Amino acid sequence: MTHTTTRRQVLQTAGIGGTMALAGCIGGPPRSNNVQASPLQLQTEEELDLAKPVDVDRVAADPRDIPAPITRTTPETVSVELETLEQVAEIEPGVTFTAMTFNGQIPGPFIRTRVGDTVDLTIRNHEDNSMVHNVDFHACRGPGGGAEATNVEPGEEAHLRFKVTFPGAFVYHCAVANVDYHISSGMYGIILVEPEEGLPKVDHEFYLGQHELYTNGKTGQEGHHKFDFDRMAMEDPTYVLINGEKHAITPDNYAEMNVKTGETARIFYGVGGPNQLSSFHPIGSVWDEVWEQGALASEPMRYVQTTPVLPGSACVATMSFPVPGTFKLVDHALSRVARKGALAAITAEGPENTDVFDPLD
Repeated sequence: MTHTTTRRQVLQTAGIGGTMALAGCIGGPPRSNNVQASPLQLQTEEELDLAKPVDVDRVAADPRDIPAPITRTTPETVSVELETLEQVAEIEPGVTFTAMTFNGQIPGPFIRTRVGDTVDLTIRNHEDNSMVHNVDFHACRGPGGGAEATNVEPGEEAHLRFKVTFPGAFVYHCAVANVDYHISSGMYGIILVEPEEGLPKVDHEFYLGQHELYTNGKTGQEGHHKFDFDRMAMEDPTYVLINGEKHAITPDNYAEMNVKTGETARIFYGVGGPNQLSSFHPIGSVWDEVWEQGALASEPMRYVQTTPVLPGSACVATMSFPVPGTFKLVDHALSRVARKGALAAITAEGPENTDVFDPLD
């Protein structure tokens, strides 16, 4: 695919927004002798190849791309098609990496089912790929969560049927040899199994995923980054990403999570890992409800400031918006936000509510 100027590059060139300003209390590196210290100077320089032409202009999943809540009262067969793709994508302007994806997006497609449904899966490994892929569903009772039945060589496809018998939000991911490499490169997503009675009504639903990426470059170093197995073994990621790109789902970039004051939102948050948990926190608010581990059969926790989401797990959380503003969703291991990219944001528009929040200007 011919490289084209991305929307994010246009915004940065125009000076619109400013992601570090968006991060609020999170500042840049300290200054010394009036010269800003760069994180890139703190590590040994390694020459990188030039950034490659991208195969896909955007790898970040649209957080709004979620099937509608299920209203039927009887089980059905849900057809799911997954295509594994190895594609050069941009992590941030000037930084490319060969991502591995389901259907060309990170996280992979949101799959929505109901207890008692049967998933009828077709998985295809694109003929231009170089590696074997498969998929392991944490919602599947069966060897490898289906991984053993879905191994596909480049150019092949496989089929699997399984019944979802318990409710919750569950991660799925590629589970071949070097499973950590494939997940770190983007191969994970969420399958939701709604309880028979469905989920409480909300005004909006959003879908986000976090993973860490290990490369031979430094964070922000322009060029084409290759995967670094030694860094992964040390669990020292170059990037920690929400939806596969640095600060992707923010007003600076893909400004797609927008609500009005007085509305409610449900967030499905999956952590592919492969190694690090997320301390998921909404800056300027709390989670009104949290179903930890995506355990929808359990009672939710209420008014939670920060909830842990383990690698290979998910949470379902709701929040409300009594006042307008931009509400940052972060991993509260805050160096991952300020240095490595783990930031998303919801923008609420509407009248001020000085009874709740009054800046006293």
